[in-house]
Amino acid sequence: MKKVSVVILNWNGGEMLRQFLPSVLNYSRGEDVEICVADNASTDDSCQIVEANFPEVHLIRLDKNYGFAEGYNKALSQIDAEYAVLLNSDVEVTSGWLDMLADYMDWHPEVAACQPKILSFYDKERFEYAGAAGGFIDWYGYPFCRGRIFQFLEKDDGQYDSPIPVFWVSGAALFIRLDIFRTVGGFDGRFFAHMEEIDLCWRLRSRGYRLVCLPGSVVFHVGAATLKKENPRKTFLNFRNNLLMLYKNLPEEDLKHVMRVRKMLDYLAAVAWFLRGDFAGSIAVCRARKAFKASRSSFEAARRENLAKAVVKGIPQRYPISILWEAMVKGKKKFSRL
Repeated sequence: MKKVSVVILNWNGGEMLRQFLPSVLNYSRGEDVEICVADNASTDDSCQIVEANFPEVHLIRLDKNYGFAEGYNKALSQIDAEYAVLLNSDVEVTSGWLDMLADYMDWHPEVAACQPKILSFYDKERFEYAGAAGGFIDWYGYPFCRGRIFQFLEKDDGQYDSPIPVFWVSGAALFIRLDIFRTVGGFDGRFFAHMEEIDLCWRLRSRGYRLVCLPGSVVFHVGAATLKKENPRKTFLNFRNNLLMLYKNLPEEDLKHVMRVRKMLDYLAAVAWFLRGDFAGSIAVCRARKAFKASRSSFEAARRENLAKAVVKGIPQRYPISILWEAMVKGKKKFSRL
């Protein structure tokens, strides 16, 4: 059994692998470390690139495109390691990134998962959208980060360099105990992509596990490499999966109120997109609401299980605020001002 398995899930990302695998191989060396590429049945030359240029990489060929969530479930079922690192194919790592994460986890058995500080590949002095310096969530299910609130990305001046407990760790660079990942059921494959790591982290936190961001470890992320931020498919998945996550995990006393408020906010978002001419985005939000309503009953068993296994009533990193109100009305667009 290896100590650490770094697993990169790939779908038609051959050029990303060619560009970013060298840094992973260079800065993730060790007898107890293996690097894996799990390929989601790519139709480009991804597998040929790995076999020809990176023979030391363990290539896992999946039989179809399972998406991010189920793709990682399938890949990690074939891994034998104490820790797994779920690393996006568009991430450049740095010297010591992996050792710092592994050492911390060795000394803190109560921590189930952690993440490095995630900076932008294209602007390396600025935080990157997907995780920044650790993830949180507001009362109505909107995620935000140290260093990123909605589209507002802060410059990294070392203001968030202290390790801190978080609500969620980013799926772009997620370091997790593999046995715990399996114990809590892994990702919900029905999500396909987006919000699956926050859903997983909510389960972990409610069952008493801790999650942390360790900013001493640094990686650079391209971001939106598979689906661009304005892609209607991405909008649909984000809204639908966020609602499903809330339904699966919210305490009973919060469910009705939060869902009523979210319904209003979602349709306001659809109207806002429509008024600025983004008709595809507006339609995607409405479709997400409809899809959530149609599939909600199939998630009832998961909700019952999550509530039954919860041992933490009030998760401190679930902020009792509306981040929409704080950022858009009160103008608080930096985490330090919240």
